[in-house]
Amino acid sequence: MKKSIITLLLALSTLAGHAQVEPTTALVGSWSGKLKAGLSSLTLVLHLEQADGYVKVSFDSPDQGAKDIPAIKEYLSDDSLSVKVETLNMTFRARLKDDKLSGKFTQNGFTLPLVLTRGVPEVKRPQHPQPPFPYTTEEVTFRNEKDSATLAGTLTWPVGYSQKSKKKPVVGLLVSGSGQQNRDEELMYHKPFLVIADYLARQGIATLRYDDRATGASVGGDVANATTEDFSRDAAAGLAFLRNKKAFSKIGLLGHSEGGSIAFMLGAKKLTDFIVTLAGPGVKGDTLLVAQTNRILRLSLQPSTMTVEKYRQQEAVQRTPWIRWFIDYDPSDDISHTRCPVFAMNGDRDCQVISSQNLTAIQQLLPTTKQNLFKEYPALNHLFQHCTTGLPNEYSQIEETISPEVLSDIAQWINSLK
Repeated sequence: MKKSIITLLLALSTLAGHAQVEPTTALVGSWSGKLKAGLSSLTLVLHLEQADGYVKVSFDSPDQGAKDIPAIKEYLSDDSLSVKVETLNMTFRARLKDDKLSGKFTQNGFTLPLVLTRGVPEVKRPQHPQPPFPYTTEEVTFRNEKDSATLAGTLTWPVGYSQKSKKKPVVGLLVSGSGQQNRDEELMYHKPFLVIADYLARQGIATLRYDDRATGASVGGDVANATTEDFSRDAAAGLAFLRNKKAFSKIGLLGHSEGGSIAFMLGAKKLTDFIVTLAGPGVKGDTLLVAQTNRILRLSLQPSTMTVEKYRQQEAVQRTPWIRWFIDYDPSDDISHTRCPVFAMNGDRDCQVISSQNLTAIQQLLPTTKQNLFKEYPALNHLFQHCTTGLPNEYSQIEETISPEVLSDIAQWINSLK
């Protein structure tokens, strides 16, 4: 659930472009380092780029997925600098010493030491699939007519699939968490849906993953005022597309975070043959978000005093249609009316959808059947990575994209439904 409030030192910036500073400097290049505050740390990258006779200055915050945050100079020479990001009320002042930029980072009255060294940190993602692939893929589009949205995606056929075969494979529609993401659910240089699709194809299971509306190759559909209910119609269109192909034995939905809510919305309408929820909500939105906020505050060594009343009074909540809808949505009715087989899972260090709160609620609400499976994974976070604290600022720092045990369990459970 990426739309939720996450307490970090540096807020994301959507601004583009750079300010012009001094025409020359020996500091040209990229510099990176860790900003540390208590148990938390945040990678920052400073870019000084020579272009058109000037030096362009920008920051990246890779741990937050933010790139090209424009900065302006207060001072810049061959051995020292002072740069500012006005939109974030942030300043970095440093001097070159032993080939390191040693200085102070200041934001909103807080000052922390920050040392940058030359170069950009290498991002390792060992689980990302590499060609050649033993399966085939197909680029497809499907249409949500009500919202005038055309969704583009990748249909991955399982290893050994042949159209001439009489045996039809099982297929799962992958539905992402909140926030506009591409078909790989790309976040912090991780591509969990790509990893899942690759793994399931090797286990005989087809998948369809798609770019969220108005993202990537998908076009149309309102985003600014859209709610989870609106996004559920995109997913419903994806399920209808798969049924119309008449190429599959069972058609299910694998939903992460907000995608888990969508899974139960469509499950209650009997639109899916099975459901896999990865950190899916099981309680009312305001209850979930307050628990999330307090968990993150506690782990960040800050007072955890958020209440439902205080949360609802926040300006960001009042002005954001998605949050206004979500805080009032109670999934209990949709969950209790879902009759298809369900595999619901959570990590016990998930800071965004608390396992003890949500997984427990889902298990209590679903009808008891032998096919349903509920599993809490030790030491896994909201992305199902093995982690230390579970705080969101760890996501990009962890090389693992998704736990191999989770991948194996998903494949085994789906194959058991055949």
